[in-house]
Amino acid sequence: MRVPSLPRRRLLPLPLNLSRSQPRSTTIHLDRHNPFPLNSSTSSPSSSPNPPKMNSILSAFAPDAAGSAPKQQSFLPSLTLNDSHEIPMLGYGLGTANYKSGKTPAFSPKIVADTVAALKAGYYHLDGAEGYGNEEELGAAIAESKLARSALFVTTKTSCRPGETVEQAFSRSLAKLKLDYVDLYLIHSPFFAKSPAELQAKWAEMEAIHQSGRARSIGVSNYLQEHLEPVLATARTPPAVNQIEYHPYLQHGATATTGDLVEYHRANNIALEAYGPLTAITKAAGGPVDEIYADLAKKYGVSPAEVALRWCLDQGIVALTTSGNEQRLQTYVHKLPLFKLTPSEVERISEAGKQKHYRGFWTAKFAADDRR
Repeated sequence: MRVPSLPRRRLLPLPLNLSRSQPRSTTIHLDRHNPFPLNSSTSSPSSSPNPPKMNSILSAFAPDAAGSAPKQQSFLPSLTLNDSHEIPMLGYGLGTANYKSGKTPAFSPKIVADTVAALKAGYYHLDGAEGYGNEEELGAAIAESKLARSALFVTTKTSCRPGETVEQAFSRSLAKLKLDYVDLYLIHSPFFAKSPAELQAKWAEMEAIHQSGRARSIGVSNYLQEHLEPVLATARTPPAVNQIEYHPYLQHGATATTGDLVEYHRANNIALEAYGPLTAITKAAGGPVDEIYADLAKKYGVSPAEVALRWCLDQGIVALTTSGNEQRLQTYVHKLPLFKLTPSEVERISEAGKQKHYRGFWTAKFAADDRR
């Protein structure tokens, strides 16, 4: 039985003159999942008959490009994907801190407790994967939270194990999650494929899952342009999302042989999700963005981590983060809606980040200086 789509709402169109830091083909608007909307005092004057809603792209005032304005206030937005479904732009990841290796197969009450804490803090976008080894814990946390399924956005991923179909992997994931459907199903990486034809065949299997209604949106993860091109050449349903490592020290800009990966996604109307958005703070501290993060954190009364997350959001890129620290999670959700970076501040971080290269994940698949 096909799962009915979520109710559609009126969307805000994007302006036509978007810069490198803004998506061209997606719509960003107030997040139906956001539990902390701003009160009326932060809205535009009531004298305006149809005041624009504030979010990371459109605002109720002209942003100060010089960066000298006081705190600029925004909502945590959601992004409308190319299939018209919405994805909350801040998500809680079940990888890294919650990752279970093959050496720890036992059910983990701690992962359940941490995920329930994230849900209570307002993280209604949950990003899991069969490769994280904790889909059962994610499902248990969802059940324990007592939240309506319609309030959540749940992602999981297939590892594309040899000799296994996507249908087999997906059915197993649903059983572990104890869900009838997921909001987003991703291929975790392209590295299973030995040829473009294998990428195309696997994507056709993903399309069958999507057609069944058990995955409302489908996408990929860790794909470069060379992986996306063959998929798009034969796809009936294009990927809605590509989840990649993204932070100031890995911006996937143009190289001598490849184009800018972010621009490629915008040209093809594929949304980007950033995992590892805090890498410049957690794994690669001591670089050129440290001082900028500190300056902006002081200006806005937030932490450097919140500046790092906002840098993604203000480019129209979904940000995934994780922590076992409940206080930190709550702070992110409460502080991120209270400010936004100006275009010049986003660019300042981006330009400084280009002075250093650091890849924190999938390092065995890339050369040390590979910036794609």
